[in-house]
Amino acid sequence: MKPHTERWSLIAAFAGIIGLVLMTAQVSGETENEAAISNPVIETQADATTWSEKRTDYVKPSKAELKKRLTKLQYDVTQEDATERPFQNKYWNNKKEGIYVDVVSGEPLFSSKDKFKSGTGWPSFTRPIVPDAVVEKTDISIFGIRTELRSAQADSHVGHVFDDGPAPTGLRYCINSASLRFIDKETLATEGYPDYQSLFDN
Repeated sequence: MKPHTERWSLIAAFAGIIGLVLMTAQVSGETENEAAISNPVIETQADATTWSEKRTDYVKPSKAELKKRLTKLQYDVTQEDATERPFQNKYWNNKKEGIYVDVVSGEPLFSSKDKFKSGTGWPSFTRPIVPDAVVEKTDISIFGIRTELRSAQADSHVGHVFDDGPAPTGLRYCINSASLRFIDKETLATEGYPDYQSLFDN
């Protein structure tokens, strides 16, 4: 057999082997990526993050579930954009140390470290607990144009932000108590927020 003929015979044989491998993969119907999805690596306890660190874990329950879990006022405020009465709400004068989370999803929103007495009758803060905890949206209503605040994960209406606050931000995050749940600093770990304990260690 001539050298070039031998070369083409080897190439043809090699191509046949590759074709057989590809055909087998097609019959199985599973690529390498699909196999990884269907057989995921199970995360060990040592690698698991806490609920408060893994922000995507803050899930909004269904409408039916929310109606069962929330009071009428909590539902109206968070889901229907209502506003509670000033001075007649749970946290406007709360002086305890801790964090305030979304009553719907549990995602952390504000810290008592940033709470101040605004005289408005609603809980007021100079900033959110982390910059991306709340989302700002333009609110056009009979009250004019305002900046609405909604929780980042559950999209709960929580209040509005104004530029008449104290230092260091000059902002006033005016929040409905009905949109919040307060977690005392003494129970942060047991409530699932151990990574926020350092805010109150000093």
